[in-house]
Amino acid sequence: MNDSVNTAAVASDTSRTGTWVSLSMFALYIIWGSTYLGIRIALESYPPFLLAGIRFAIAGSLLFSYLRLRGATMPTARQWRNAAITGILLLGFGNGLVCYAEESVSSGISAVAVASMPLFAALFTGLYREWPTQRETTGLLIGFVGVIVLNFGSALSGSHIGAIALIVASTAWAFGSVWSRRQDMPAGMMNTAAQMLCGSVALLCVGFLSGEKLPAHPTAQASLAAAYLVVFGSLIAFSAYLYVLKHARPAFATSYAYVNPPVAVLFGVLLLGEKVGPYDLIGMAIILLGVVTITMARQRRAH
Repeated sequence: MNDSVNTAAVASDTSRTGTWVSLSMFALYIIWGSTYLGIRIALESYPPFLLAGIRFAIAGSLLFSYLRLRGATMPTARQWRNAAITGILLLGFGNGLVCYAEESVSSGISAVAVASMPLFAALFTGLYREWPTQRETTGLLIGFVGVIVLNFGSALSGSHIGAIALIVASTAWAFGSVWSRRQDMPAGMMNTAAQMLCGSVALLCVGFLSGEKLPAHPTAQASLAAAYLVVFGSLIAFSAYLYVLKHARPAFATSYAYVNPPVAVLFGVLLLGEKVGPYDLIGMAIILLGVVTITMARQRRAH
């Protein structure tokens, strides 16, 4: 009797986790696809690193305060250290450099370049003796060809610094994602709050030390976009990413990266009138083909 009850409880937990994973992936696909446009609009008034720093400082403070009021346990010193390292990699380098790049690169093309992130993630898993299979290696090569083609396009070739920033952002995000899975991180949502708080400190330091200043009279449109990034991009979507990263395969968790580009391009074209050239389309198609090849290979290996 007890075995039957335990089996039912496990099945219920598994089903609940599967539902939350599906909802979280939907949030990543759509919301994070739209945040590239949100960043572009917010940059009309706010400087890049202070925009990212304030965004995560507000979101992290709100979430941390809520969790503490609910009685959540404070992270240990080791967990704070790991959250700081991961937060700096994912949010400091990852998001901060995307904001910086979008000053010179369109929102849609930024999303396309960041789509190379799962390619780097596949490489970094090799550090833990999970080397890519032959099919995954093929996907890596295809993806890097796509990145090269993308750089031939007017969108990135006109801004070499922006292109470099996007590649560094993808690399840092990929390494942080792979590294954090094997570390002692804060429990549950406290992991999200701790990473945002630590990442925001690094971003604010970079912003102020580089001479950025907050706008005296930001536009209403830019402020609304910044608020959207705080609520949807940080509190909802980043929390969803960390949840999926914990409960699903890395290849599946990072698959949002090849759904975001068409979503971001669509929003950019419809709402901002951004242009997409032939090299951009070809590069995007090649990158997505490479990432899909890797994801399918990992799914086959998992089964």
